[in-house]
Amino acid sequence: MSALLVFTNLPDRAAAEKLAEALVAERLAACVNILGPCRSVYRWQGAVHKDEEHLMLIKSTADRYAALEAAIRAAHPYELPEIVAVPIERGLPAYLEWMAAETAPKP
Repeated sequence: MSALLVFTNLPDRAAAEKLAEALVAERLAACVNILGPCRSVYRWQGAVHKDEEHLMLIKSTADRYAALEAAIRAAHPYELPEIVAVPIERGLPAYLEWMAAETAPKP
């Protein structure tokens, strides 16, 4: 099992909670932490923007990444959402096993 930590930002807490619940319900994420609000400063379409966002830390697996990315893109309000996955190199074995079990597709 290859564990991943996936990052995305949502414009408000309600949208983040709705997406988090859907990802866990669909077994695409074992757990989602919603942080924020935070201030994001970025360049988009030639202008610098400063927006309040809520960061989501999504725990999943490489096997579920394609479906996870598709679900985020389908539900995300941004034209180009940040979706970044970082491999988890090490972790408490029992926690990583739990992540794998909670993201395994059910027949």
